[in-house]
Amino acid sequence: MRAVILNCTLKQSPEPSNTQVLADVVAEGLRERDVEVRSFRVVDHVVPPGISTDIGDNTDHWPRLHGELLDAEILIVATPTWLGRPSSIAQRVLERMDGMMSETDDDERPVAYNRVAGVVVTGNEDGAHHVISEVTGALCDIGYTVPGQAWTYWNMGPGPGPSYSDTDHGHEWSHKTARAMAHNLHGVATALQKLPLGPPPGEEPVT
Repeated sequence: MRAVILNCTLKQSPEPSNTQVLADVVAEGLRERDVEVRSFRVVDHVVPPGISTDIGDNTDHWPRLHGELLDAEILIVATPTWLGRPSSIAQRVLERMDGMMSETDDDERPVAYNRVAGVVVTGNEDGAHHVISEVTGALCDIGYTVPGQAWTYWNMGPGPGPSYSDTDHGHEWSHKTARAMAHNLHGVATALQKLPLGPPPGEEPVT
């Protein structure tokens, strides 16, 4: 089984990413279950705006990232919170994933079917539940299955404050939730492998 983490931090490598540090806790939980995990910092790639997998730009890295999604049963979108919302990079990822809604596999199923997804959120401001709702809602639209408690987050609380890596505040809860997230993602992905969803039914016959 394979998992992909799309880290939607605004920080380019090699600048440290708080979001990656928390996402790595989930990755560790998945690796303990023999899941191969690959992580991509999207801002390090050229991903122009658009709503298609292939926008006809040979400098566009999204088709390669899209290929990674199709090679994985588990997707984790990891994003910081800015102004109480997902990062602009996360929004761009979801917009490019919109193209998957019209793509089908050899069995005429949407390509996101029988794949699971979860969300990691960090930020020294509140708004994590709003971010989780926005991202998981979009992933469900695209066709991913989002298990119960397939998320973890960390924030410092109201007002400005230190970042995730600058303090131990709240880490115990965030890590416990991250481990539960890994457990649930793997469990539901395993169940879908054993009993996959079929293609959605066609239109009802007119009578």
